[in-house]
Amino acid sequence: MSGTWNPGRIAALLGLLAAGVLTGVAGWLVVDLWFPGGLALALLALFGLFLGARIALGTGIGVGASTLGWFLAYVILGVPRPEGDFLLGSSGIGMYAYLLGGVVLAVMCATMSGPGDRPLSAARNAK
Repeated sequence: MSGTWNPGRIAALLGLLAAGVLTGVAGWLVVDLWFPGGLALALLALFGLFLGARIALGTGIGVGASTLGWFLAYVILGVPRPEGDFLLGSSGIGMYAYLLGGVVLAVMCATMSGPGDRPLSAARNAK
């Protein structure tokens, strides 16, 4: 599905953006709830989302849309409200590990290449 911008591609990108927001909110809750296992579960969910976005759209733009949604959820939940408290509090190093791990997974999935990304050579000897 790589190439031009058509309504189906735009709808897929908006869907991936929404999936990124939902995964970010769920990951934030799980990391705070069960620290070591919750962090692994949240990072596995992010990896599944980013890899699925890469495979679905065939380019890194799908990973970018889902990463944007995930990061927006992370920032919105972490910004202090006017009352002085946070929407969801984060304690310890778990949230920093979640942020760093999510960024590493997003970059890894956006820059990976699949078998369909390489050009075929007619000069190769078929045996």
